[in-house]
Amino acid sequence: MGVTVEVHRVYRYPFEQVVASYLRKYPSPMEKHVMAVETVEEKTDLSTGIIYRRRIATCWNVIPEILRKVSVLKVPDIHLEEESWLNMQKRYMVMKTHCLTWTQYASLSEESVFRESLENPDWTDFTQKGRISVTGAGLLNCVLEAFARSFLKQGVKKVSHLLLCGSCLL
Repeated sequence: MGVTVEVHRVYRYPFEQVVASYLRKYPSPMEKHVMAVETVEEKTDLSTGIIYRRRIATCWNVIPEILRKVSVLKVPDIHLEEESWLNMQKRYMVMKTHCLTWTQYASLSEESVFRESLENPDWTDFTQKGRISVTGAGLLNCVLEAFARSFLKQGVKKVSHLLLCGSCLL
């Protein structure tokens, strides 16, 4: 089955400022689930100017304690891999994230796109699509997907808030 969440938002800030905020948003006291983010690869394509980054995020396991009775869910932290392609000339960035933990039971993917707004070149269009699908957990599939839906929606709100807060966009 699976859970999908989509959001579109226009930030009334220039592309460069929004992207810089997004790339430095973690770790943050406002987002306590993310413990660390490590850049493991960064390179620039000299012919296109596109900057490629690959980062690994370590997050606390947010699965409710009652569900962690299932041994496979009883891990202290979760690892996510994020890849991004930033084109400053065209004012466009794509980020793709997927979960490295529990890959035999669930898939999590997220794609975010930042681009100069067509409405105003000093604004930024942001689109994000996330999907979680749980398999191999038997009767818990639906329960875990319901939790995932709630968590994804909260995450989208937090990301929007983190980007909009004054200190992030300065």
